[in-house]
Amino acid sequence: MNIEAIREYCLEKKAATECFPFDEVTLVFKVMGKMFACIPLDNPILIVVKCDPDYALELREQHPGIEGAFHFNKKYWNQISLLGDIDDRLIRHLIDHSYEEVIKKFTRKMRTEYENF
Repeated sequence: MNIEAIREYCLEKKAATECFPFDEVTLVFKVMGKMFACIPLDNPILIVVKCDPDYALELREQHPGIEGAFHFNKKYWNQISLLGDIDDRLIRHLIDHSYEEVIKKFTRKMRTEYENF
């Protein structure tokens, strides 16, 4: 899966936006202002996604192309190599999982705003 396909997939999600909050090379995808994925454009072979802690460890054990994300809390964030053994279906699943992990942490007010988006 290439970066443009990932970008399009992320932006198809309800209330998803993109921005560069850290620097001019780290493309971040957010839902209602909360990050669910990012791509370092200076190293476009990775995508970083949020993950349930137990599932994150399971994925790292099963796939050499999935590691704890550099510069992120490795308990919750994985980086996925776009060059390795990870197929497009699993990448889309992990983006979906990340998006859902963020949504389930919304406050009641944010959830209402999201539902009315």
